[in-house]
This record gives sequence, structure tokens and C-alpha cells, in this order.
Amino acid sequence: MQVVVFGKQLKQKDLPQVQEVFDVLFREGITTYIYTPFLQQLIEAKVRLSGPHAPFDDHRSFRVHRIDFVITLGGDGTMLNAVTLVRDSGVPMLGINLGRLGFLATIDKAHISDSIEKLKRGQYIIEERSTLYLESHPELFGEIPFALNDCTLLKRDTSSMITIHTFLNGDYLNSYWADGIIIATPTGSTGYSLSCGGPVIFPDSGNFVLTPVAPHNLNVRPIVLSDESVISFEIEGRADNFICTLDSRFELINAHHQLAVRKNDFPIRFVQLQDVTFLNTIRQKLGWGEDVRN
Repeated sequence: MQVVVFGKQLKQKDLPQVQEVFDVLFREGITTYIYTPFLQQLIEAKVRLSGPHAPFDDHRSFRVHRIDFVITLGGDGTMLNAVTLVRDSGVPMLGINLGRLGFLATIDKAHISDSIEKLKRGQYIIEERSTLYLESHPELFGEIPFALNDCTLLKRDTSSMITIHTFLNGDYLNSYWADGIIIATPTGSTGYSLSCGGPVIFPDSGNFVLTPVAPHNLNVRPIVLSDESVISFEIEGRADNFICTLDSRFELINAHHQLAVRKNDFPIRFVQLQDVTFLNTIRQKLGWGEDVRN
């Protein structure tokens, strides 16, 4: 079995857990590649790499090495960064949560050894998560105009609200007077969209969620759309430019940009261990079924 270990930022408080990950990988005889920028941080922090390992540079390396899994060390943001490495390779991802909530990185740091052992024994299923694709003119986001969580169109800083004329499959839907709008996948429904009042959507539901950010008209509410839809936008406002994001990446846009969101041609694959399900995750992370008074 061959894995890539991906990390974004190595924090001092996480060193014991990071060390445990590599100790277990080498103990289990798993061939280990390490994302090159993260490998440099490990060397500087003197993490003990006692088994064979090699650097892993970028998404093109998936064509050179037969990788079975990508293991991320961090939080959900780290997994979103790893998606830009994995892209359309089809390699499944497993997230070890060293952050806070962990809707995507679902493996608790207390279960590192057990989880890697289950991975090696094949005690898992593969779950596919749909992604969205941003079509734009002029082009935005270079080689990675897609997102696992969401695409947002937002006003800049403290500027006044913007108007987002929205079309569904070419038909006029609504003009949103708001601070912005979120187009979320089912995976992204538990992120920014949820904090703005959007619903929780199950991963296999085949939907987009359209959620306004601080709308001026209080009767405007989030809506759920088929992910077979193409959603296009025209933006206007008093400012010269606005913000467009894909997950944690952003670019400045203006009123002349033509933008449309559709379902992407490829999904991202997640490893789901047998005792870690979406239902378990949302119950735990959202505190469902708990009475905080007791």
C-alpha cells in the first residue's frame, strides 16, 4: 500500500499526533510519500521519519506513482487544500482531524493508530462527493476552477451591498440585494452556507444550495436546486470590484465578468471507515440529541 501524507501547517501542539501517524505508517510497512512543502516543515521540527519515505511534489506525481490513499493532517481547511493536489486523480482521501469541527477530517486524533490499521485491513468504504465547476470569462483560478465546498460571490470589505442577478438554466431566478451569495455542494452545506441559515444536505442528494449572505429582503431564503442545473450570475454594485471564492481560494472580479456554476465532471473520493458515518459526524459536530442543561 502506498500513501501520500499531506499537511499545510505544522503546529507545535500537534507534534505528538503527527509523530504517531508516521510511526504507525512505518510500523505497518506502508510506503509513504510526503507532500514536499510539508516534508520541509517535518525536517525542521525534527519529526522522526524512521522508515522509507520520499517527497511528493504536485498533482502530476499521481501519474508517476501508484498512490492508494492521501492522508491529510489538519482540519477541514487542510482537506480543501489537498483537493487542489488530488484533482481528478481519483485517489481517495482520509482526513485526520487536528483542527476543530472536522466535518471533512473525521478521524479523531485519539484514533490515529486504529484508523490506519483499519485502512490497511480494508475496513472502509469509498464515498464520492460531487464538486462544482466555475465557468468564467475572463478565466479565473487557473487550472483549478472547481470547488468541493462552495463558490461565493461577495462584496469587498466594508463596501455597500451588491446586486446579484441570478439565472437558472438561462431563466431569470432572482436579483439578490445582499452582502453576497453562496453556491454550496452537499459537502459544503455544513460550512459557510449553514452559518448563513442554509440547510444540511446529505452527500448523495444530488443538489446545490443557493444561500444569500445577509439579504436586504427578509423574505429571501436559501433554496435547494438540482445539481444538473447551470446557475449564472451578473453582478453590480457601487464598488469597482468584488470577491469570488472557490473553497479557500479567492480572486477579484468586476461587473464585466461572466460567471456560471455547474456540476463538475469528476467527484472527490473520501475514505469512510466502518464506524465513522455522515450521520455520526453531524450528530457529534452539531450536538444533536444532546441536552446541554444536563
